[in-house]
Amino acid sequence: MRIKVHPVVSHMRAMLESTERRTGKSPKAWEKIVRAYGTDDVPFAAARLKAEFGLGQPTAMVLASRALGKTPEDYDAAAYLRAAPKLYEAQFDGKKADLKPIADALIALAEALGKDVGASPTKTMVPLYRHHVFAQVKAATQKRVDLGLALGGYGGEIGPRLKDIGGLENGDRISHVIGLESTDDIDDEVFGWLKAAYELDGKS
Repeated sequence: MRIKVHPVVSHMRAMLESTERRTGKSPKAWEKIVRAYGTDDVPFAAARLKAEFGLGQPTAMVLASRALGKTPEDYDAAAYLRAAPKLYEAQFDGKKADLKPIADALIALAEALGKDVGASPTKTMVPLYRHHVFAQVKAATQKRVDLGLALGGYGGEIGPRLKDIGGLENGDRISHVIGLESTDDIDDEVFGWLKAAYELDGKS
């Protein structure tokens, strides 16, 4: 898998680096405040930061996480690249193990479209990027993988296998989904839609 750092990681890093300018305190100063709470619970510490200092949720969470040494993959690119394979594997633990070959095949197909494609695993899905997210792979149930596609701006007819999930109307680039229950379901039509989403991202 060709892993690309998830954009949220870069965003959180930028947020951390601008902390002193935005809040008047350095990350080290916030670390002392968090440690004085005497807890290792990140959500609890973040909630206290919000309540006591009026910080926004993302800022409070990243400061609490950093201070307590938890989830560095959320804001550190190198840590994310180390954690990403484990995040991917964890999505297919237990009863979802049989779905992993489907996800592996879809990601391989996407990466074959161009060297500019990268996968950015999260805890629940695998967004696929070119310039933006053009597709995503998700273990939707114990028996089905959903291939999400960003087909906003596609001018042709959308086939019956694709489910319209609202896309941009809901603030999401992913506009359609195809459900797949085995690698046999990954046919020329699926590849064609994946390629269409990839090419659309090249125009945006």
